[in-house]
Amino acid sequence: MNTLLTIEKRNAVLTTMAALLEQERTALKSSNQQDLANYSGEDLAMEKRLLVDDAKIDGMILSLQQLASQEDPVGKIRFEFVHDNGLKIYNKTAAFGTILIIYESRPDVTVEAGGIAFKSGNKILLKGGKESLLSNQKIVSLWHQALESNGVATDWVEYLNYDRVQTQAFLEKPTQKVDLIVPRGGEKLIEFTKKHATCPVIVSGRGNNFVYVSANADLDKAMAIIINAKTSNISVCNALDKVIIDINLPNWEVFSNQLIRALQERKVTVLGDATIAKATQIPPIDSDDIWYEEFLDYKIVIGTVSSNQEAIAKINTYCGGHSAAIITESETTAQEFMDNVDASSVYHNASTRFTDGGQFGLGGELAISTDKLHQRGPIGLQHLVTNKWYVYGEGQVR
Repeated sequence: MNTLLTIEKRNAVLTTMAALLEQERTALKSSNQQDLANYSGEDLAMEKRLLVDDAKIDGMILSLQQLASQEDPVGKIRFEFVHDNGLKIYNKTAAFGTILIIYESRPDVTVEAGGIAFKSGNKILLKGGKESLLSNQKIVSLWHQALESNGVATDWVEYLNYDRVQTQAFLEKPTQKVDLIVPRGGEKLIEFTKKHATCPVIVSGRGNNFVYVSANADLDKAMAIIINAKTSNISVCNALDKVIIDINLPNWEVFSNQLIRALQERKVTVLGDATIAKATQIPPIDSDDIWYEEFLDYKIVIGTVSSNQEAIAKINTYCGGHSAAIITESETTAQEFMDNVDASSVYHNASTRFTDGGQFGLGGELAISTDKLHQRGPIGLQHLVTNKWYVYGEGQVR
């Protein structure tokens, strides 16, 4: 087991890593261009996540700088109690030990998720996808430089260059102790990890996010929010896939047609339920199963409901438990919606695109969990800890 590094040492490694990314910016982009050239390009969302440009590198550097400036999440007192017999009992946050991060396509995870896990006092095992191998190997070499230059063993950050068969074997019978696994990627990756893992898994689940336009919505807000949530970045889990419109909204047909035209102008394929398809002449959905799908593409489904309660029921039936928004000028309606929708993040008059550790003030995220244990929604530095009981006595026996 690795002995917990001091917070000064952990911060020094993160600061050095940020400087190395700046120094090796050109070399990293060159490695990434080779990965992009090798990629087949059949998945637009994955290709967007694979790209490392100056903006992505700026984001990696900023995340490390922010992490280095944050308080140590380890050793925080969560509970304290003095027993009648004089025992002093404390519950404190503690590092997990070793965290395995399995992910697809995104080299920035190698920096940002690795950095959060390292700052939390954990050894990091990184299992990236084959499509980003060269980018990841370059970043891990920088991690090793940062560790070595601060007198820390390089095995604090390891890269597992495994194929699917090797990964399955490692999950089922790890060759070293693993305390927590975090899969970041599509549903197939998450299902594969949960099926074969022999230790706890935090599920960074699918998006399939909803916006509900209520009967008393501000339609300018609704239009802007839907366009932003759908089109600003189609490759992320907080992007929008479904819109439901209350048919008690005055002139809902006019608004639906305006919305559809605005989406189509932005190259979005729009499908509708029977009511929407009839009112707007867009293609109808083939099956209700499409309501379960996360698209990660320029595609959206629009449907109708006749009440707030019906909207809540529909979202709770089909959404991925990630994010859902209501557009309404009624605070009472909004509160009912937000209290009863079963999602990690619920919104009133705002885009689902804000479900993100950085946007929520966490200074980045390891993942966005759709599980209810151990932490729900964006998992930041302060959440990536377990706990431990410290009991101080003077010879007490029971």
